Amino acid sequence: ARSRTVGELLAPTSPFDKKCGRENWTVAFAPDGSYLAWSQGHRVVKLVPWAQCLNNFLLHGAKNGASAAGAEAGPKNRPCEHIIDCGDIVWSLAFGSSVPEKQSRCVNIEWHRFKFGQDQLLLATGLNNGRIKIWDVYTGKLLLNLMDHTEVVRDLTFAPDGSLILVSASRDKTLRVWDLKDDGNMMKVLRGHPNWVYGCAFSPDSSILCSVGASKAVFLWDMDKYSMLRKLEGHHNDVVACEFSPDGALLATASYDTRVYVWDPHIGVVLREFGHLFPPPTPIFAGGANDRWVRSVSFSHDGLHVASLADDKMVRFWRIDEEYPVQVAPLNNGLCCTFSTDGSVLAAGQDGSVYFWATPSQVSSLQHLCRMAIRRVMPTSQVKNLPIPCKVLEFLCYQI
Repeated sequence: ARSRTVGELLAPTSPFDKKCGRENWTVAFAPDGSYLAWSQGHRVVKLVPWAQCLNNFLLHGAKNGASAAGAEAGPKNRPCEHIIDCGDIVWSLAFGSSVPEKQSRCVNIEWHRFKFGQDQLLLATGLNNGRIKIWDVYTGKLLLNLMDHTEVVRDLTFAPDGSLILVSASRDKTLRVWDLKDDGNMMKVLRGHPNWVYGCAFSPDSSILCSVGASKAVFLWDMDKYSMLRKLEGHHNDVVACEFSPDGALLATASYDTRVYVWDPHIGVVLREFGHLFPPPTPIFAGGANDRWVRSVSFSHDGLHVASLADDKMVRFWRIDEEYPVQVAPLNNGLCCTFSTDGSVLAAGQDGSVYFWATPSQVSSLQHLCRMAIRRVMPTSQVKNLPIPCKVLEFLCYQI
């Protein structure tokens, strides 16, 4: 089935715009669903109120210019649009929101420049020169400039627990952990990747970090001890994107080997393979150039659907329990995709523009709801040790 188009936000272009530098490598939704941010290329990030954006799509049809969301100013409880010049090409974006009860991991907390409150919403931007800039979403003002990476900051992710722990992935082969409640102090450097790091993602409980990169790398890190848990092996080419399911039981990874794998990260087993080339390439061909490189993957909030974006000009929606896509949509030169906070819309980035599709809406089975409920609090090993009948255990486990 074809996915229904919801709308598009097109970046303004001039005849003298160079195509190089206009790439939209990243699209992000705020955790509370209030804002959408994307890179328009040439150093510019656009922040728009998401509810206002959707209303404009409904009022004016699917097609909209990038200014469609309106630039009406207002107080914090009324979101307003911002255009941010980051000073260099933007490769990554991430929203972070603060929970005051979550204390900084810093030992010495006598004085801080920033006192992040409950209504604080931050945007982190990773740049071509290795810097990370932190912005106040409500005002569009620059708060912090984090400098330690020596190469492109390819991805950013905030811990979902409101601690304002930020992890950055870079082409300098490292991941760096920053504590924004400690004025952006860099707490730790995670080393182990033999080559570029393309992406990183926290588990929903913030205890595990997945990082992916060149040389087929998929690493899992213990974020309490800052140590590597395990390496997941199975891909045949660079791995460029990853995301955990909402219950933390599954991990989706996208690779240039034309595949998306859905793993049980707790035992390191591939549960499902979504192929983008038929017949699937042998390992030697999967390791080279082809026209089916998968660029991005995203897990829906229902834990039932995964979206992928590949070089064959298609966006695909998959169910985790089915072998073939349930919906598809056309997109040339797509680079990134992510589900909206409520999971009703998929946003995909191209050259400075964003396109939106309605996501598959299906009622989850009782089995799926039971799995998600128990897996939010228990890893695979604990579920398998429960003193319950084997048939009930099978019912509660994600199976190969």
